[in-house]
Amino acid sequence: MGLYVLDAVIWVLGIRGHIPQNGDFGPVPGESSFGAGSGTLMRALAAFVVTVAFLSLALWAAVWLAIKLL
Repeated sequence: MGLYVLDAVIWVLGIRGHIPQNGDFGPVPGESSFGAGSGTLMRALAAFVVTVAFLSLALWAAVWLAIKLL
């Protein structure tokens, strides 16, 4: 089950297939380093914001439940 969740997260973030294999670490000709990373940066920022929002909601729900049970 854990591998399916990890696979889904990788698919949502759009990083599947971007892991270099067989020594393909060289730069791509004709691509600027600034323009290529902006989409990845925005995707990482969106993933961070969603994670923080989800954790905040989970914490709020836990505190609300604890108050209701007292």
